[in-house]
Amino acid sequence: MVHDRVNWRVKTRRAALALTVAALPFAYLGGSAVQAQSLMRSPNLNIQSRIPTINPTVVPRIDPNIAGRTTPNLRTYPACSYAYRNSDGECSNKPVLSTDGGGTGGSGGASGKNKDKNKNSGPRRIVAQTSLNQRTIAGEIVAEIDGSLSDTQADELARRHGLVRLQSQDFPLLGATIGLFRITDRRTVETASRGFATDAGVRWVQPNFRYFLQEQKAALTEGDPAQYANAKLRLPQAHTLARGANVTVAVIDSGVDVKHPELANAIADSFDALGSKEGPHVHGTGIAGAIVSHARLMGSAPAARILAIRAFAVAPNGGESTSFVILKALDYATAHGAQIVNMSFAGPNDALIERGISAAVAKGIVMVAAAGNAGAKSPPLYPAANRSVIAVSATDAQDRLFAASNRGGHIVISAPGVDIFLPAPDGKYQMTSGTSFSAAYISGLAALLLERNPALKPDEVRAILMKTARDLGAPGRDDLFGAGEADAYAAVSAVAPAPATPVATVSDRPAGEIVPDRQDAPATRALNQPPAAMASDKSAVGEVDRPAAR
Repeated sequence: MVHDRVNWRVKTRRAALALTVAALPFAYLGGSAVQAQSLMRSPNLNIQSRIPTINPTVVPRIDPNIAGRTTPNLRTYPACSYAYRNSDGECSNKPVLSTDGGGTGGSGGASGKNKDKNKNSGPRRIVAQTSLNQRTIAGEIVAEIDGSLSDTQADELARRHGLVRLQSQDFPLLGATIGLFRITDRRTVETASRGFATDAGVRWVQPNFRYFLQEQKAALTEGDPAQYANAKLRLPQAHTLARGANVTVAVIDSGVDVKHPELANAIADSFDALGSKEGPHVHGTGIAGAIVSHARLMGSAPAARILAIRAFAVAPNGGESTSFVILKALDYATAHGAQIVNMSFAGPNDALIERGISAAVAKGIVMVAAAGNAGAKSPPLYPAANRSVIAVSATDAQDRLFAASNRGGHIVISAPGVDIFLPAPDGKYQMTSGTSFSAAYISGLAALLLERNPALKPDEVRAILMKTARDLGAPGRDDLFGAGEADAYAAVSAVAPAPATPVATVSDRPAGEIVPDRQDAPATRALNQPPAAMASDKSAVGEVDRPAAR
């Protein structure tokens, strides 16, 4: 009896082992079916003859094509830009558009390749702008050189230090000659910069930093949904007092579709700081549209003029530019009459661009920048973090902070930036989100103030916007909304027209004004209504979004 019990136990254990081994081919997804079957025939197991015959018609077969695939319980994360990165620095397969106050990422900085494919295998708080090879252009440096050097002498200077001069030019904005150089050997940027800085012909050296447009992934669409931003900002009421006439706004961005109906007669000039042949881009077109749209849509300053300056090229992580190119754009803007510069991009603290901004502000130019789409855990991004710049965060239709919006003590004001309906290239439209578009709205508001009083200084424009903002979040100024959400009507109402400057409208331009590239903007039904009809936000928004009969 004992012997029988022992045999029964042995047989039971052998049967269980056989069933376990028989299941191996279906659990071992890391190898092929042949590999799994070879385990079943291993002499060390010595159980092949004891495995019951299994009907092959009921045994699931493993597709050999599955060998090497990632198992279902492991999530993979592609390399991504800020727009696809959540508050923990992890990548998502779509832009994070939640408005629960959590941080996400956006294209405000370099993304970096994320090689860790297991979400739980360790910390993955990778924040763009912290990796040097992603913050800078590999093998390139920017330097201020002696302006008296000829091109031949500048090339010889570069050769002495193992560099090649890519280009150099005089920048009146800085009163300096800046050159772009490439390292010809395997030295690091830091090593090459230290050596180059010792030369008597070199006055200052830094890396060529990267900058990224602050956009979320845009979806092209048709139709004309209500522009909630107009009501939030009280633009219809503000436009009864000012529409940005005679004010020039430089948009340093990607390419603008200057032929879009929304931008008709609004482009004063175009300049390509890249010297590229790229066509219009959704981001630059959307930024210009947020400021001057005046057909189906309504921008914040529909009568303003745009200097469309392309400084960002299309890149895998979104629009991308560099220190040298952005300086060229700033220099052009100041030399061609810009009164406001919109900078819907972000990058690291860059001494070269800081110099350019300081010089522009000294000339009385209002500088506006997107706070960035890097989320709550990001350090301050530039140029928004510059003290002379109006840094703008984004809100949604419910006055909640955009999840991707940067926070910090440098935030000045907020404006709608979630699900914003804007023009796109080829006569199309887009629904998009990002602090980029919040900044564009504020640039337009600044244009309204300057139409009322062109003598306003940049710090005065900043103070008026903050003083008249509608408080959001914690009482008083805070790190999320700054002074609160902008109120265009209150801000314009707070500015008395300059005594010697008549209030200009689309149909009443000052005598002798020269506007070579612009005709009167098409009137919309909202702008043709009497002020009494503008008092209702509800009715005004409905009218703003529809063109007048023609």
